[in-house]
Amino acid sequence: MRRDYTEWPPLVENALAGSWTSQFAIWFADATAFGLPEPNAMIVASVGERARPSARTVLLKGYDEDGFVFFTNYESRKGTELALHPYASLVFPWFPMQRQVIVAGPVERVSREETEEYFASRPRGSQLGAWASPQSRVLPGPEALDEGLAAVAERFAEGPVPPPPHWGGLRVRPESVEFWQGRSSRLHDRLRFRRDETSRDGLDWVVERLAP
Repeated sequence: MRRDYTEWPPLVENALAGSWTSQFAIWFADATAFGLPEPNAMIVASVGERARPSARTVLLKGYDEDGFVFFTNYESRKGTELALHPYASLVFPWFPMQRQVIVAGPVERVSREETEEYFASRPRGSQLGAWASPQSRVLPGPEALDEGLAAVAERFAEGPVPPPPHWGGLRVRPESVEFWQGRSSRLHDRLRFRRDETSRDGLDWVVERLAP
């Protein structure tokens, strides 16, 4: 099952974009053009009540210099864990391209206006599902979801569906963003943008090469 990573050029400092946002935009465009299924799929790792790690895959819905945004039920496992310990790590596992992007930083809720704007863009079935699913809770059987969906559909009839009060966006504000490119002999390239907290306003970034 071992593969030697030789299909892509090395990642070097003088070819790196000037900011993590620009570099991520380049690689995200590459992943999309490559035809990866759901290149916006990312693993979100959090820490639970007893300091036990947990992870799951979600879909990135937006990013800018303020961070990476995804949406969820705030009462779900990830929602409650990130409320208790508001710090997360993200991984974009672009395996066919022998690339990863690894992010770490604090987590905050997006504004309600941002949640409402995104929720309005969702298909109606997804809107109803957000009300019907008690995410991460134990269900007595699959029929419970069907019954919940039917009740919600009747409640809203043909009218607009607002976002549930327990549903919304989370933003991971990066303190570090690492770009990982596979290389031969497991001597992989790892270039990390890291926020320099010693700078005057704490907003500057440094680029570091990490050992594989």
